[in-house]
Amino acid sequence: MRQQLMTCAVLLAGFAATAQETPRSIANPHAQEFTVIRNNAATTVKNQGMTGTCWCFSTVSLIESQCLKNGAASQPDLSEMFVVRNVYLMKARNYVKRQGAAQFGEGGLGHDVLIVAGRDGLMPESVYSGKLPGQEQFDHSKMADTLKKFLDTLLRRRPVDPKWEQRFAALMDQYMGAAPPAKFEYNGKTYTPQEYAKQVVKYDPADYVSLTSFTHHPVYSSFVLELPDNHANGSFYNVSLNELIGATWQAVQKGYTVMWDADVSNRGFAHNGGYALSPKYDSLWNRQQPDPSAAEVNVTPEYRQELFEKLVTQDDHLMHITGIGKGKDNKRFFIVKNSWGVGSKFEGYLYVSEPYFAVNTINVVVPKAALDKELKKKLHLL
Repeated sequence: MRQQLMTCAVLLAGFAATAQETPRSIANPHAQEFTVIRNNAATTVKNQGMTGTCWCFSTVSLIESQCLKNGAASQPDLSEMFVVRNVYLMKARNYVKRQGAAQFGEGGLGHDVLIVAGRDGLMPESVYSGKLPGQEQFDHSKMADTLKKFLDTLLRRRPVDPKWEQRFAALMDQYMGAAPPAKFEYNGKTYTPQEYAKQVVKYDPADYVSLTSFTHHPVYSSFVLELPDNHANGSFYNVSLNELIGATWQAVQKGYTVMWDADVSNRGFAHNGGYALSPKYDSLWNRQQPDPSAAEVNVTPEYRQELFEKLVTQDDHLMHITGIGKGKDNKRFFIVKNSWGVGSKFEGYLYVSEPYFAVNTINVVVPKAALDKELKKKLHLL
């Protein structure tokens, strides 16, 4: 993700409120301009604060929604920062093995969460908040630079200190509090993070699929998406643009939710205004009061690919699609949960038009069970 954008994002989040119940009430005050078709269960809107960890908040929110769909007795509240710590260590190991010739920073992708949660487990927010004593907002504004300087210094000497990971963890403690426990109690039982993930959350990374749509790789192939923050060299299934939109829409219709990675720096994204649109003309765009009925661009795979190749559409920000709806002119929208707090028109949510989704989507993470049989067959997932 572009560093300057993430700086703006976390600054915006830092001034917003932290959390509020939101799941299905978001459209009621605005029924005159938007009708909800379906909005699936979701946990409270959170605030990533002064961090570039949207990739974690969005994907953890996806896992929490899956818990609710699976019949969780109460709203799960998983610790994003437990995952963040382990992803930072994963990035650091990659950076050391590649002798510094790799990406290291705040950015990440949804599959980082899937990988780490499958390997290292999960834990409740109540066990590990990732905040310093008395701290109200997350603040990693200096952490990534501090960690990178440590790694760069480490790599100047050979052999590399075999205990560098302990020193790296101690630096994270300065920004995220004492390291999380190896075991903890939850509802009267003792768990390791791995046991909690499997037994309580019922989490399995194999339950999720990453989809994208670009023409520089064969359709229905699996390829490593060329993004700076794809430090894990994660593969994505390539589908047609119509299939990408359709799979996302159908997943929500079936009661699932979707993690969404998109560009939010281009014209048309207005978090505070409550909408993300791709207006056909500059004169149709008003960031403070966007018009959801405005004419939008006609998106083709070629147009989408051109913007990606020109680095206009890039990996900026990750959010969580929880619902679908339509405007008064029957224009279709995705209902999206953000991680910038509740200080916006729709209390932390926004409505994303299909043209905006088509132009700006980098990838999505979808529960595998939500995909129809025909697409699974094309992707050799059956």
